[in-house]
Amino acid sequence: MADEQTEERGRAEQERDEAEKATEHKADAAEQQADAEAEANKPPERSPEEIRGDIQETREELGDTVEALAEKADVKAQAQRKADEVKAQAQQKAEEVKAQAQDNQSQVAAAAGGAAVLLLLVVVWRRKRS
Repeated sequence: MADEQTEERGRAEQERDEAEKATEHKADAAEQQADAEAEANKPPERSPEEIRGDIQETREELGDTVEALAEKADVKAQAQRKADEVKAQAQQKAEEVKAQAQDNQSQVAAAAGGAAVLLLLVVVWRRKRS
């Protein structure tokens, strides 16, 4: 019975050792795979000129962003632009109304002229009849 227990303990230890080895092997394989993926995803080496170019491009983009933010924050300039827009729209509308009034005036003048000619013709016709 003591031999059986000893033998059983030995098998349990052996199974535990095998399980530990398998776990270590899987961990090593996962680490190697992670290293390989990291190496594959690593950006290619770049020259100092390329890096300087990227930095300059980023500076320009940052400058444009700061300029846009400053423009948005300038309420006075925005109000002036809006006032200029409204003024231009009002001038355009005034010109349209003026042109329409001139067209209407021409039509009224033509109608009045036509009425005057008609009245003259009636007067002349009546005089001839009398």
